[in-house]
Amino acid sequence: MTCAYIIVDMNISDMEQYKQYMAAAPAAVAAAGGEYLVRGGKFETLEGSWQPTRMAMLRFPDFAKAKAFHDGELYRAARDKRKGATEFFNMVLVEGVAAAA
Repeated sequence: MTCAYIIVDMNISDMEQYKQYMAAAPAAVAAAGGEYLVRGGKFETLEGSWQPTRMAMLRFPDFAKAKAFHDGELYRAARDKRKGATEFFNMVLVEGVAAAA
């Protein structure tokens, strides 16, 4: 079984409101067996012209659990707290590679 990753690029326009999302989202992630690998922090574009604003990356045990997180009641409630707090919030789910035996 391979892990799955959610990668997010966002631009926060209302940090005070976004803090409500930041307080609610971790419980939804943990309930689905996920964990944060990146949540903000320093970054640098090494190739290409992509200039992200703020990045987050989460790991889940598999693709289905990551989808269940996104579609689940806990994350829907967290997402509601984010409404109007970001200029954009782009989220991608991608399957990881199988570990070498």
